[in-house]
Amino acid sequence: MTPAAAPELGYGIGWRRPIDLTVERLPGVDFVEAIAEGIDPRRLFPSLAVLRERGVPVVPHGVSLSLGGAERPDPARLAHLAACAEALDAPLVSEHIAFTRAGQWEAGHLIPVPRTWDTVAVVAENVRIAQDQLPVPLALENIAPLLAWPGEELTEGQFLAEIAGRTGALLLVDVANLHTARVNLGIDPHQVLRELPLERLGYVHVAGGVERDGVWHDTHTHPVPAPVLDLLADLAGRARLPGVLLERDGAYPTDAEIAGELAAIRAAVARGCPV
Repeated sequence: MTPAAAPELGYGIGWRRPIDLTVERLPGVDFVEAIAEGIDPRRLFPSLAVLRERGVPVVPHGVSLSLGGAERPDPARLAHLAACAEALDAPLVSEHIAFTRAGQWEAGHLIPVPRTWDTVAVVAENVRIAQDQLPVPLALENIAPLLAWPGEELTEGQFLAEIAGRTGALLLVDVANLHTARVNLGIDPHQVLRELPLERLGYVHVAGGVERDGVWHDTHTHPVPAPVLDLLADLAGRARLPGVLLERDGAYPTDAEIAGELAAIRAAVARGCPV
């Protein structure tokens, strides 16, 4: 299998309906990402159409394929993701390595999968099925874990690297989720970055969260904290970053504050890049 090549995306922000006009107006937005489950590919939201007319790439981001589940990906969900990619002329699509569904039961949350060799085989097969149905490359995202399973056989970095190697998929590295794993599970995010095949990097997520009673919650409603920006700088020092995207999903601040967060993200990348 020939590995997919990552397109050059630049700096972006998650497109959300409550801030669609903000996203349109913000300077320096090179690309956006839109939740695929909230898009009707037959009738795009006007703001997405405007961005596409400007030549701003739009990446459909899935949240419900359940690539980490024992069941194979739902054909209807896969067809919807593919239709979104085609309607938006997307350069790639992305999804999570997570479990969300069993039969008629919907978790409503991204549940971590056990990092075992059996899971690697299941996820790799699910990814290959998805790739066969998608018209563009697929990038796989690490999630924000609240728990770990007993008897795990691989580290987080080894697990992601093995899946990328078996499938040729790109990686969507979420540095905020790596920070979540550090606080909640004691996983060293720098070790994860050392173990990842960063030549497979598709793009990067950055987001804010909050710690409550020793647990980090990846809220996407708080400013990006310094430890997450430090991880972004570390990643920038290790690899070329094809794209970096700010996620915000509620408690939206002013346009100026969002622009300030994007500026802080650019500064972190510049700080980490070798001179």
